[in-house]
Amino acid sequence: MKSIEEKEQVLLEELKAYGSLAVAYSGGVDSSYLADCAHEVLGQNARMIIADSPSIPRAELQDAIDLAKERGWNLRIIQTNEHKNDAYLENRGDRCFHCKNELFAKMETIMSEFGEIVLAHGAIEDDKGDVRPGTQAAANHCVVAPLQNAGLYKKEIRILSERRGLPTATKASFACLGSRFPTGTRIDLEAMTQVEKAEAILRARGYAQYRIRHHGDLCRIEVEPADFEKIMSERTELVATIKKAGYKFVTLDLNGYSMGSSA
Repeated sequence: MKSIEEKEQVLLEELKAYGSLAVAYSGGVDSSYLADCAHEVLGQNARMIIADSPSIPRAELQDAIDLAKERGWNLRIIQTNEHKNDAYLENRGDRCFHCKNELFAKMETIMSEFGEIVLAHGAIEDDKGDVRPGTQAAANHCVVAPLQNAGLYKKEIRILSERRGLPTATKASFACLGSRFPTGTRIDLEAMTQVEKAEAILRARGYAQYRIRHHGDLCRIEVEPADFEKIMSERTELVATIKKAGYKFVTLDLNGYSMGSSA
């Protein structure tokens, strides 16, 4: 069994062999670590591509841009239009496929100006056990998964990220705003903005891992059970501010935050 240091070396060697690489960068734990490794071995020949669309909270996008600038990465911001795709908006269980397919297609088109360039994304070893429609989109566009090829798990990437001084080492899990709508409930752009405003309230109050689940007039809050006491102590003011975002009812999910929930 390889050590995490050996796995990182395998990763760096693979990245170096590509010569020129475009990384689908989101500012999350995995893609940030991949971006840093790619920049280390390829310099400006490693291009970090981040999508700007209503699916991404403005605060998350800005954090990702700021990190790229601080690290000196070759960053390019592109506009994606999954929010104009009816198949994405229908939210029938394959939402992630349409989102990733749009991203990879745009990356292919934009990166074609640089000639031969490999596209990469931040899939990791943990993802093999999950149903991930985005993986099919990656396969359709021949997008490689260097972290997965090196056998790296999330917990290992966090350790290696900390060693590199990446602030994302302890970053909470994140998914696009479309994930806040129950599967089968059509995604509405106005409601997506409403979700973003409500989540910004939780972020401003210091919650690290949270979700706002959208159920029409009802906002269902998911936080870690360890934060239940904090959220109840702030209940009155929190309810009042979230209602200003457009919700009539505000509830707390006693199951706590659940990664990968279909809302």
